[in-house]
Amino acid sequence: MLALSACQPMARRPDTSATISTQSAPRVGSDSSALPSPDDNLNAVAWTQTAIEHDLIYRQAYRMAGDELLQALSDPTWEALPIGERKSPVLDPHQTAVILDIDETVLDNSPYQARLVVNGESYNEATWIPWCREEAARAMPGSLAFTQLAASKGVKVFYLSNRAGELGAATLDNLRKLEFPIASDEDVFLGLGTTVAGCASKGSDKGCRRELISRKYRVLLQIGDQLGDFIDVPTNTAAGREQAITPYLDWIGQRWFVLPNPTYGSWEPALFNNDWKLPAAERRRAKKASLRTN
Repeated sequence: MLALSACQPMARRPDTSATISTQSAPRVGSDSSALPSPDDNLNAVAWTQTAIEHDLIYRQAYRMAGDELLQALSDPTWEALPIGERKSPVLDPHQTAVILDIDETVLDNSPYQARLVVNGESYNEATWIPWCREEAARAMPGSLAFTQLAASKGVKVFYLSNRAGELGAATLDNLRKLEFPIASDEDVFLGLGTTVAGCASKGSDKGCRRELISRKYRVLLQIGDQLGDFIDVPTNTAAGREQAITPYLDWIGQRWFVLPNPTYGSWEPALFNNDWKLPAAERRRAKKASLRTN
C-alpha cells in the first residue's frame, strides 16, 4: 500500500473578473452603470462547455496517448518522469503506471465554473467542496476509454490531484460512477497534502507524489491540464514556466499529453506576480498588459 495522509486546502484560485461581449458594450456617451461587471471567465467557460473543438482536442489527445501507451509497454526503458524525480532504480519494468490529473483532465468541473460566472463569484472552498461532494462531474471526452485501455493492459492508473485529501472518498465515488478503473489493492488517489516519507513537498507541487509512485512503478505516461501536472515549476512566471518545460518539448504528445484549460490555472497568476491579494481590477490590468498587439 502507498501510505498517504492528506487534508489541506486547494491552492488554485481561479479569477472570475472579466470581459463584456461586444454586443453589450456601451456606446460613447451612454450610461454604463446598468451593465454587469465584466467577467474574464465567461468566454472561457462558454467555450469549454459548448465548443465541439474542445471535445475534439480531448479525444485527439487521449487517442494519441493510447497509441503511445502501447509503444511504451513494448520498451522496458521508457520513462515519463521528469529528470531527477526517480530516486530509486526500476526493480521490475513490468510494474507500470500512468499518472493523470483529475480536474479538467478526467473530470469536467465546468458546471462549477459556470455557477461562479452566473452568480458573479470567485473560487472559494465554501462552494468548491460541496460541488466535489455532489459527485456529479462528468468524464472528459476520451478519458474513460484511455484509462480502461491502460487497466486492461495491466497498467496501474493513478489519479494525482490537488484536491484536498478530505475529498478523496467523494472523488473516487465520482470516478467509480463513471466506471473509471480504480485499483482496490492500494491508494490510487493522491491528493494535496499526501505525506511522502523522505520527500518534502513545496505547496501544491506534485513531485513528491510522483516520486512515491516511482518507488514501485515505471511511469509510462503523464496527462494533465497544468504544467505542474508534469514537472514542478520553481519560478511561476511566463519565463520561468517556459524554462521549466523546454527540456521536455520532445516528450509532448509522446510521454506527456497536455490538455487545454482556459478557465483557471497557474498560467493566470504568473501574469500578476502570483499575488491573489491584489484587487481584481489590478489583476485584470496586469493581464491586459501581458497581451501582444503585434
